[in-house]
Amino acid sequence: MILDFTHAEIWQSTVHEIANILSPHGAVGADGTRAYTPNDFSVHFFLQLAIIIIACRVVGWLGQKILHQPQVVGEMIAGVILGPSLFGLFLPEFQAAVFPKEMKNVLYTGAQFGVGLYMFMVGTSFRVDHFAKKGKSAMAVSFAGISAPFLLAVLITPWLLTVPGLFADGISQFNATLFMGACIALTAFPMLARIINERGLANSSLGTLSLTAGAFDDAVSWCVLAVVLATFGGGPGVAVLAIVGGVSFALFVIFFGRRLLAPLGRMVEEKGEMSYTVMAVVMILFFLSAFFMDAVGIHAIFGGFILGTAMPRGKFVEELKKKVEPFAVIVLLPMFFTYSGLNTRLDMVNSLEMLLIALVILAVSVLAKFGACYLAARLTGEDNRTALGIGALMNARGLMELIIINIGLQKGIIGLPLFAILVLMAIVTTVMASPVFEAVYGKKARESGELGAVPDNTRS
Repeated sequence: MILDFTHAEIWQSTVHEIANILSPHGAVGADGTRAYTPNDFSVHFFLQLAIIIIACRVVGWLGQKILHQPQVVGEMIAGVILGPSLFGLFLPEFQAAVFPKEMKNVLYTGAQFGVGLYMFMVGTSFRVDHFAKKGKSAMAVSFAGISAPFLLAVLITPWLLTVPGLFADGISQFNATLFMGACIALTAFPMLARIINERGLANSSLGTLSLTAGAFDDAVSWCVLAVVLATFGGGPGVAVLAIVGGVSFALFVIFFGRRLLAPLGRMVEEKGEMSYTVMAVVMILFFLSAFFMDAVGIHAIFGGFILGTAMPRGKFVEELKKKVEPFAVIVLLPMFFTYSGLNTRLDMVNSLEMLLIALVILAVSVLAKFGACYLAARLTGEDNRTALGIGALMNARGLMELIIINIGLQKGIIGLPLFAILVLMAIVTTVMASPVFEAVYGKKARESGELGAVPDNTRS
């Protein structure tokens, strides 16, 4: 009983318990370390969420006020700050205690839930009528945004293979080129979606064109990654399952989705609000769609987005956004940024040679996406200002880049130096997107009335 102890013993025991709140409390393993208990996971998870949200809101606010960046860009940077590149650099023991490696799988699951749910909401705003009008331009921009990166990857990959440590020993030039092409070809689909929403472009033809082209580019990049994994040791079934499964799901939703989901829309219209039952059905469909696309090897976000495009419009979407979007944006999505940031090491670019490689890859990436997408838009009839705006948006890579290079690192395709260089490229191209877009398109479009003022949610 507590009365059997002296005041000093009680005090010492209390201090000890407080000091070890973030320590594992499970059984001692064969290696002498303690395991984490279910309660340890719970304690860490809630603390992590609080720190993640604080960091994302503060850095996002600073990014808006100082750098005039959308909230989403600040959240991306906040994720990197919470990782080993800054938090772990100055306070390594505290960072390791708050974000132990044993917790990464829990955070990863929450991250996929967050980004998948957000892309589902983005899909509900997808304008099919704009896509029909801009289909030719979207396909041209998408083709340019895929072909140019792979052509330039063919040119630079032989040089990169001569630098020790960038790629895995023994990797073929074919696999290395495919991987580099996929990395350069990526457009940050979730990042692009949030920039489009935050810049007031969600219902514009330019926004729909860019989002459509970005979706195709990312889907192709993931399919190429599946091919690389297959030829690198995963087996041909990896590529076949990814491509056939992904295309089959997309075609099913496109041709049958709206018709099958229409009764849900009628139920909401008749009642004037979304019932818990309808909400439950919607979430079940979202989880199944995310599961399917993840299981076949594409990514959960595409399952969410494709399903969202088929959801009933009108009152249904209004109610869905009211009930789901705030929680997804404020709580769930920041986990996505933080998880990727925890795997990022910017201190690997530590020599003149690595800096030169980083600058070359950055220049090639900007030329391949901004330049190629701009030219494609111009050749399909878009005016110069619109084409520049498309190029600026398509050049953002964000956390999608970090996801694909994390896979490359985990599978042994690339080394830590190239991983760090590609992280830098992702950050720079994403930070560029919003100010360049405003300079070449947004400012004049708002002055002329083509676009309204930047929505208030970018300032909060």
